[in-house]
Amino acid sequence: MGHKCKCLIVDDHPIFRKGIRNLLSQEAACTAIVEADCAATALAAIRREPWDLLILDVALPDKHGLEVLKEVKLLRPKLPVLMLSLYPEREFALRAFKAGASAYLTKDGPPSELLSAVKEVVAGRRYITGSLADQLMDFLDSGQPATPHAILSDREMEVLRLLGQGKRPSQIADEMALSVKTISTYRARLLEKLGLQSTAQLVRYAIEHRLTT
Repeated sequence: MGHKCKCLIVDDHPIFRKGIRNLLSQEAACTAIVEADCAATALAAIRREPWDLLILDVALPDKHGLEVLKEVKLLRPKLPVLMLSLYPEREFALRAFKAGASAYLTKDGPPSELLSAVKEVVAGRRYITGSLADQLMDFLDSGQPATPHAILSDREMEVLRLLGQGKRPSQIADEMALSVKTISTYRARLLEKLGLQSTAQLVRYAIEHRLTT
């Protein structure tokens, strides 16, 4: 790892950011490290100057990590992005890689795995854990969606996630910069695709499948 590696860590938990910062510094993986606690701060930093690595949490207070990833790839297409999540949800991993992520790790993994991932993605390669690779291979071999929500579009997933947080259609419309009518259309699609009958069932589905972060 070169000594000039410049890394931006984006996570809303200060202790977790500090832990990653200390790990990367101690191992001389990245010596120029900056922290951000939300999507807005991170995107401003990315617009302002170039980076060698972005470590991005999936769950941020102001915007979902996958949406941030898409914006980052428009701003800096070649910037390696390592996604972090509390949950080993393979559909999120698939969506992250499809959107341009270089690696997808869960926060309960060992520090050595993070260091290995950083080394690989900064070198221009993708990194995938052995356990996730096995899950994805099983998914590909089966030819069937692992869960009903695997067939949802990214926008439908976002609406489902926000419904699971208990937000009203008007709130979701404001957050996604869409009309309430459009959100209602997405809700109808969700009901149809997931075979559910009500918003309450959608909320329960999102919570049970841990899709609310």
